[in-house]
Amino acid sequence: MTQSVPAAGSETLERPSPRLALRTSLARLSMRPRSMTLLAAGPAMAILIGVVAWILDWRLGVDSAVYRAGALTLLHGQPLYESSTLAPEPWWALLPFTYPPTAALLFVPLAILPTQVAWGVLTAVSVLAMALVIRVAIGSLPKPVAGPRWWSSPARATLVFSVVLVVLEPVWRTIFLGQINLVLMALVVLDVLVVTARGVPVGGIMVGVAAAVKLTPLVFVVHLFLTGKRADAVRALLTFFGLQALMLLLIPGDTIRYWTTTIYDTSRIGPVLWAGNQSLNGLLNRVTDLAPWASNAALGLSAVLAIPAIWLMLRFHRRGQALPALLVTAFFGLLASPISWSHHWVWVVPLIVLLIARLPQSTPATAWRRWLGTGAVIAVFISCVLLLLPNGRNIELHWKFWQGVLGNAYILMPLVLAAVLVARWAWSRYRRVDPAAR
Repeated sequence: MTQSVPAAGSETLERPSPRLALRTSLARLSMRPRSMTLLAAGPAMAILIGVVAWILDWRLGVDSAVYRAGALTLLHGQPLYESSTLAPEPWWALLPFTYPPTAALLFVPLAILPTQVAWGVLTAVSVLAMALVIRVAIGSLPKPVAGPRWWSSPARATLVFSVVLVVLEPVWRTIFLGQINLVLMALVVLDVLVVTARGVPVGGIMVGVAAAVKLTPLVFVVHLFLTGKRADAVRALLTFFGLQALMLLLIPGDTIRYWTTTIYDTSRIGPVLWAGNQSLNGLLNRVTDLAPWASNAALGLSAVLAIPAIWLMLRFHRRGQALPALLVTAFFGLLASPISWSHHWVWVVPLIVLLIARLPQSTPATAWRRWLGTGAVIAVFISCVLLLLPNGRNIELHWKFWQGVLGNAYILMPLVLAAVLVARWAWSRYRRVDPAAR
């Protein structure tokens, strides 16, 4: 695999991409007690807060409480989808179980813990998962060709990013709710950028497991197939369907009910027009006052956007830029999904790592553009603008124009970035044409 880096007089220069040696990184980290202490501080604090919350009976981790309740319901042999709530749920987390039956099986370890302690453990795992994603993203960056860069010390950069990026709304909301998003992202990133990149014959399995918990990671099966990793794509599908077959044997009634009825019942997930749904489906339902054709139009628009998304993803892939290619697929999946809550947008973490890494590569004449773009992306996801705008009870249908722009900021961000990349490519092609011919 190669990695493209700017070179004088040309658009890119193909260089071998660095191999991410996680084993070497962990060995080096073990030789640095201070770094080990800092890395373990976050997870340890999360577990401690969970224990204190359990003792004081705090309402902490709504979604992790639902995960745990789903696991307990499975173990007790009770139905997962028959009612809008589950019996083991605490009174402050009475929500439906909306995940595939496989998710209940994979959440079984949470069942042995009290509700708040389960949140603490899941948060600890999520913090470590985010650090892993950051480390893999840094490992996929090209080696500096003109002196040291900040990522020349991956351990230090990983620790700094792990602390600073917690302030992003998708990250802290994932942690606060006890969501699984950071863990699923880590499974996909590790599988696509490390395991399958090295040709290990277990590639694709983690993508299949992630898709069995939440269906949206199925988009990465297509990513693997289109990037030539077809054996890994097949393994991902076999893992996904194998887990579904296992659940069909264990709980046939719930499994059939989910795939024939529950999966189509979007009312169990939440109001599609709510500001927190940052998908094309949510956008079109908001701007059309819940028109009956809005969701079908969102599907059609997603199909149209798939063409430039695949083109852009493959362009990055052919230039040896695996991380940008993966991010194109991730953000397209967020746009195309019927429901993409704001905390699903944790993929902004590796995006920010990539954007900051590109800042030193610019010339003085173009530096302001990259600084402006990177600052705008960070501002969108750190501003909590979706929480500040009036929302809920169909208020979104009465937003003013400027509120509509701010209230769909997550959706507009990847669209604007993609448009800029395509425009730059078109302009570079235009400038290469002979002036006489033009």
